[in-house]
Amino acid sequence: MRRMIERARSEGGFTLIELMIVIVILGILAGIVLFAVNGINDRGTSAACKTDQSTITTAVEAFYAKTGNYPGNLSPALTTGASQFLKWDNSFVDGTGAPTTAATQTSVQRNGNGYTILYDTASHSVWAAPGTGSTPDATTNCP
Repeated sequence: MRRMIERARSEGGFTLIELMIVIVILGILAGIVLFAVNGINDRGTSAACKTDQSTITTAVEAFYAKTGNYPGNLSPALTTGASQFLKWDNSFVDGTGAPTTAATQTSVQRNGNGYTILYDTASHSVWAAPGTGSTPDATTNCP
């Protein structure tokens, strides 16, 4: 029994200071990771906005190439019938900003996650702006 007690006393362990240093280092590493992940989300939203803007621009130009004139709207002109260049979903919004409930409802705007895409029927341009429900114009860009 005496040997076991002497053996336990002679074995070393971690001191409180050593444990606190390890915890501080782990906290710093966790902060760095959280900061890096936040930047990834922002870049993802920007990439999604640019992709949607490019897709809608391509669909408008494809409609023009096929029919000889530009569409009067995104939905239903580009989402139904023989000239379906876009897949309809409820991210297309009507004139009041409310989601369209059917592919046959008229829409010139699409709300993404943190951005808005607008098809200008007068200039046949596709504009983007940060924020859902915002008003894109020639001076705004993807977030």
